[in-house]
Amino acid sequence: MGRETGMIRQKLAYAVLAFSATAMPLPACSAELRAVLELFTSQGCSSCPPADKLLGELATDPSIVPVSLPIDYWDYLGWKDTLSDPRHTARQRAYSRVRGDHEVYTPQMVVNGSFHALGSDKSAIESAIAKSRGNPATLAVPVKVSIAEGRLAVSVPERSDLHIPAEIWIAGLARAVTVAIKRGENKGKTIIYHNVARRWLKLDNTWDGKANTWTVPVASLAGEDVNSAAVLVQSGTVEKPNAVLGAAIVQLR
Repeated sequence: MGRETGMIRQKLAYAVLAFSATAMPLPACSAELRAVLELFTSQGCSSCPPADKLLGELATDPSIVPVSLPIDYWDYLGWKDTLSDPRHTARQRAYSRVRGDHEVYTPQMVVNGSFHALGSDKSAIESAIAKSRGNPATLAVPVKVSIAEGRLAVSVPERSDLHIPAEIWIAGLARAVTVAIKRGENKGKTIIYHNVARRWLKLDNTWDGKANTWTVPVASLAGEDVNSAAVLVQSGTVEKPNAVLGAAIVQLR
């Protein structure tokens, strides 16, 4: 595909997102949130397809914000993951350092930023959700997200009582990506990946618990099949991620 054609397609993608957001404002999920689930997965991992499928099933639960984070450290096995991002690998390793167990594997589900479980084990994931809710700060911050006139607005209330510095991120998600894998451990399989993180946008360097609203152009999240967005209010830093204090997910189109 030529550079000029690629630029035209990118502009069209921006226009579609902007039109969709302007013509039809879409609210975030209003269900009471139980968990943010981050699945670290790989197209080169033969144990991952059941976890990828489970994440798709969990994505139908309005009390869950599910995000797929394809990593790149299995690429040497014979198939380069077409969705992988080195930032996802760095995030998974950062989680392991903060927990102190240094456990990095696939499929690994990180639950509410604090606990982990085998990504294909639903009962273990539910147990990790219950453990994570033992921290009163977990998901204690209600996050409101709305879209109007081509802009995405994120609002959080006053929660200075938490005394926990945090960062606020938006992850641009592709709700469903179908990949035909031609080499490696999953050779010959066609797998659907759900809520794949394709874009990351930081809203605030350090959130100090004060009420605030941020707005960003929907077009800033466009490209690479992005059609949803997850907002994460997370204690710690990107280098030392910890408990998720609040989250929301919204469709962009």
